[in-house]
Amino acid sequence: MKVNKQSFTIIGAIICIRLLFGAVQNTVSIYSESMDKDLPCLIILPDEYKDSALRFPVVFLLHGYSGNYNNWSEHTDLGNYADRHKMILICPEGGYNSWYLDSPMDANSQYRTFVGKELVQYIDLNYRTIPRREHRAITGLSMGGHGALYLALEFSNNFGSAGSMSGVVDLKFTTKKNELGEKIGSFDNFPDRWVQYSINSNVIKFKETKTQLIIDCGVDDAFIESNRLLHKQLLKLNIPHNYSEKPGGHSWDYWVNILDDHLIFFNQVFMDH
Repeated sequence: MKVNKQSFTIIGAIICIRLLFGAVQNTVSIYSESMDKDLPCLIILPDEYKDSALRFPVVFLLHGYSGNYNNWSEHTDLGNYADRHKMILICPEGGYNSWYLDSPMDANSQYRTFVGKELVQYIDLNYRTIPRREHRAITGLSMGGHGALYLALEFSNNFGSAGSMSGVVDLKFTTKKNELGEKIGSFDNFPDRWVQYSINSNVIKFKETKTQLIIDCGVDDAFIESNRLLHKQLLKLNIPHNYSEKPGGHSWDYWVNILDDHLIFFNQVFMDH
């Protein structure tokens, strides 16, 4: 096959321009003491980070079931979001089927502690963040939507804002019951755990944490009814939140389209503080 050298030159120039003038994306390996292993994490620094001493707010972006730390970057240009919103984006490895819980069944699945505590500490120690809960947010899709709200409750001193896109907010309605059972035990044997870890069973806690919330779901999504119930519970308890339903289902088309809504919401919270 004949190689077009001119094409390579143009592509190379584009890459160089991106590196010089755009956001910087790095994959780093971070040690988790709770699991005694290294885990990959994608870190996106806005363009302004390179040539300034400024500190930046941070948004943690969680993947869904069967995904990995690279999923978001495979479907959209995260550097563009980091540059436009002037924030650091963190995409951690959350495990194939962790649900961002500390599993009582699997010592190698302690992702509550890793993402909610160890990773936050690592990022603040190694990057110019604004190390306050008011300037730190977490959001995610599906399993990651559950994870973001759950971690915001578990580590309310770390996260001032949280979001959920198509979140599995009631674990009883997951389509992955067998897989989740591997982490917390089957529903038949441990029904209390399925309630304990579900967001819809813990809504009142948001009244105490005063977390700034953004929650949405596609109208064609299998989890729309449990998200509507979450919305109703929040309203009943007079807990402020941003809730919306948009066209679409449980798909990357939906999540990519809604991501900017979450980042705009978080940015407003950051600016208010």
